[in-house]
Amino acid sequence: MRPLIRRQSRIQTRNRLSHQTSEQLGTLYQKTTLENGIRVVSEQIPYVRSVSIGLWIEVGSRDEDATSNGLSHFVEHMVFKGTKQRSMAEISRSIESVGGYLNAFTSKEHTCFYARMLDQHTDLAMDVVSDLVLNASFPEKEIDKEKNVVIEELRNAEDDPDDIIHDYLEKALYGDHPMGFPVIGTETNLRSFRRQDLLNFRRTHYAPHRMVLAAAGNIAHEDLLRLADRYLKPVRSNGKSSGIRRGRPTHRKAVRQEYPRPIQQAHVCMGMRAYDIKSKERYPLLVLNTLFGEGMSSRLFQNIRERYGFAYNVYSFVNFLSDTGSFGVYVGTDKKHVDASMELVEKEIQRLVSRPVSKAELLRTKAQLKGNMMLSLENIPNRMIRLGTSEIYFHELTSLDDILRKIEDVSQEDLLRVSNDMFCKSDRAVVILRPKGDDRVMPVASAADPSDAG
Repeated sequence: MRPLIRRQSRIQTRNRLSHQTSEQLGTLYQKTTLENGIRVVSEQIPYVRSVSIGLWIEVGSRDEDATSNGLSHFVEHMVFKGTKQRSMAEISRSIESVGGYLNAFTSKEHTCFYARMLDQHTDLAMDVVSDLVLNASFPEKEIDKEKNVVIEELRNAEDDPDDIIHDYLEKALYGDHPMGFPVIGTETNLRSFRRQDLLNFRRTHYAPHRMVLAAAGNIAHEDLLRLADRYLKPVRSNGKSSGIRRGRPTHRKAVRQEYPRPIQQAHVCMGMRAYDIKSKERYPLLVLNTLFGEGMSSRLFQNIRERYGFAYNVYSFVNFLSDTGSFGVYVGTDKKHVDASMELVEKEIQRLVSRPVSKAELLRTKAQLKGNMMLSLENIPNRMIRLGTSEIYFHELTSLDDILRKIEDVSQEDLLRVSNDMFCKSDRAVVILRPKGDDRVMPVASAADPSDAG
């Protein structure tokens, strides 16, 4: 791979738009802010025949309270049930009829509605996605039916312990702060939502200054601007969302929670607070995560699975958010091996905090991380997601050159410093789901089940 050519960005002001552009080899990244405040970002990739378009809104489950938890996700579901222009069936057929893909997702801090299709159908994709976001009608007759659908989704997650345990860990880490709420919400809340709740939520949060239109693929920025002008120009702020503030999570003490479940295998998640997405320690932590528990060559995999055979699935993970983050370890193991597996994890932690990693292991780890990152960007939807999240968190797109250089700059000393900072925290949380009938299950009276949070 030839090195990317970096050129200095140029900024110019027009009568109705603020415009920023920068070039890289084979692609062109550009950004424009419309008059109404919507940011439009694109990465033109002329050698592909597809386009991925996403309309992002800076609202997620952390913007809810105990009684509205789950509303962001439920609104995301309900927009597909009909608009002023399209029925539910017409929405379903619109993109699929030309071989495309239409979907959405909700996270802690944002919601995204997106479509992928051949470049010749970009206009249709923009029409449909904007219609969903701006003109959803939330038909009364569909609300109760969709409540049941989402409740089934929630129950399905509860039946998937290696998935739901991550929600339990977030509850243990963040407590009653909205960061500890499950994105999907609770059954009690879902049954309480009414049409007016959805309308009020959209009116408050779906404001233009909280919207980002991101597109990657074979589309020129000028063409995307024409589509944005046609479909997004009517969006106006009502002023209600300007005063919304996100409270930063407070410190919590270490907690250990155990729950009996009708399952065959025990599931363990251990985690602690980490750095926010703008922290200078972001790249050392990414390298640390890769070395510690990402992939078959990681220390956790080689020790817990390959050496001792205690687990089929074992890994570490890291989450970066606007003002906080988390780092954790997951192990799925037989109930007889829970304590032994946790002891092995702790031994690997002590290795990291007590002595530097070898130069050879550090080089291999950085090569793995850089390779995974570059390979992921061969996927056009991933490029669109990178555009949207970069604009939301950084208000610009960091070049791949810069990212790779920051990874390469991570030293042995950096990993030792970050390891000691992370693993010596006093807010470490442990959550264990044990098979029912295990005599070692210890009920925790003070810990509410996260499935009943809110």
